[in-house]
Amino acid sequence: MLNDKNLALNYKIILGSQSPRRSELLSQLGFSFQQISLNVDESYSNDIPAEKVAEYLSIKKAKAYKNRITTGELLITADTTVCLKNEILDKPKNSQEAFEMLTKLSDCTHKVITGVCLTSTLNLSSFSVKTLVTFRKLTTEEIHHYIKNYQPLDKAGAYGIQEWIGSIGVSKIKGSYTNVVGLPLFELYKEMTSFLGEEFASI
Repeated sequence: MLNDKNLALNYKIILGSQSPRRSELLSQLGFSFQQISLNVDESYSNDIPAEKVAEYLSIKKAKAYKNRITTGELLITADTTVCLKNEILDKPKNSQEAFEMLTKLSDCTHKVITGVCLTSTLNLSSFSVKTLVTFRKLTTEEIHHYIKNYQPLDKAGAYGIQEWIGSIGVSKIKGSYTNVVGLPLFELYKEMTSFLGEEFASI
């Protein structure tokens, strides 16, 4: 993660997530960063519209850690939801739930929404990005094969687009690919330039 290609930035960046996918994505922006784990209750009210839940949870994670941020630190928190119509498909509890989710997603278009929150001692700013993902009709055998070999129980919607199921099952994607993986890099970089202002102008 630390190498000569890193951009010099007078901020200590903290990624509030233990996700290896988000860590790999953030490293692609060229910044060195620290990765921490946040133990946050990820429940939400049913009154919150499905498309707003990811951003709501990213803010909730940020506020849980905000009092520990010091001057010169930038905290990045994120959450990703998979929405089929108005239903949110969370991380499956077991293989049977994973099978049911993937069966629902088969031959349909769904929305993947990642909410991101940027937090410093002075400011808090959040945004969300939506990507449309279309699966072709998956066979029962393909779904079982994927679940058995890739164990996607830690993924919203029971799949990772960067894995086998994405290669053979996703027929169309409209929007940011990295957003589906877990962090919308183009939009994140743009928001960071605005959030940090002069700090970015000097890199």
